[in-house]
Amino acid sequence: MDDVGDSAAALTPSKSSNIFLQIVEHLDGTISRPFFPTTSASASSKDVPLNPAHNTWLRLYLPHEGDAAEEEEGKLLPIILYFHGGGFVLFGADSAIYDSPCAAMAASVPALVVSLHYRLAPEHRLPAAYDDALDALLWLRSQPTAAAAPEPWIARRGDFSRCFVMGSSSGANMAYHAALPLLRRAERTASEAASEDDFMLPLRANDMLWRLSLPPGADRDHEFCNPLAAPRPPALRKLPRCFVKGCKGDPLIDRQREFAQFLEGEGVEVVANLDDEGFHAIELFVPAKAEALFAEIREFIYADAALATVGGGGVVESEAS
Repeated sequence: MDDVGDSAAALTPSKSSNIFLQIVEHLDGTISRPFFPTTSASASSKDVPLNPAHNTWLRLYLPHEGDAAEEEEGKLLPIILYFHGGGFVLFGADSAIYDSPCAAMAASVPALVVSLHYRLAPEHRLPAAYDDALDALLWLRSQPTAAAAPEPWIARRGDFSRCFVMGSSSGANMAYHAALPLLRRAERTASEAASEDDFMLPLRANDMLWRLSLPPGADRDHEFCNPLAAPRPPALRKLPRCFVKGCKGDPLIDRQREFAQFLEGEGVEVVANLDDEGFHAIELFVPAKAEALFAEIREFIYADAALATVGGGGVVESEAS
């Protein structure tokens, strides 16, 4: 056999040496993983944190050693966000079996490759890996307008007009499931789209809070956070008078306006004040705004004594999301 044949034979997996079949399952639901070699970042790669709470991070690869060869400094590279395989159970961004191909891909394409080190099952069952993949996508998308200093390699070498998501094996499954909610998230209201650097409720924080709160697998069109997308409950028309308060400058103001219009369209009496200047939750920080809100609530409650005598009551909505 020639040298090429010998090399191919050495790299060809066999059932007897299958690394997945070396996983040991224990009665308590835990597993023991087989050993596989890992590598440290090299001169042409580096690691950057993603979410310290989840111990997730990214390994970035450039085509050349160092920050980039000087003659290549002005050349922008397509960005490939890469998710490794392993059945959601094995490997990481630092596993040699994936580190070498990522470095080779960066040099061959050429491209700036961003490989995600994500949480593994069974310690972190799905959708944990999907959530980590979405975190990586949102991190990458935030880099051009990051309020803090953007990642230097991404800022100087990345071409954001050419971004691609790629995965190997189970990583390809992650690429699909992470891309779909990102596309849904692209359908923003104007006030949300302008809130990337909002000091009180930036877009990424708003997305994260809903992601942590909604049922697993739910998206931004779930009935809990988007009543306009939900079936109309029969009791909706029985709602009493509602007061909806918001202000310009709040990333949620467009959704508040939509919500007020939605209630009115269903025949609910709505008292809305959505035109004052301010920011999200301003009444918690500016006493004068708090007093103005209290005055509006007082007027709403006491506006019509007849309503009170017949038990009309009402619902107060302030900065609904």
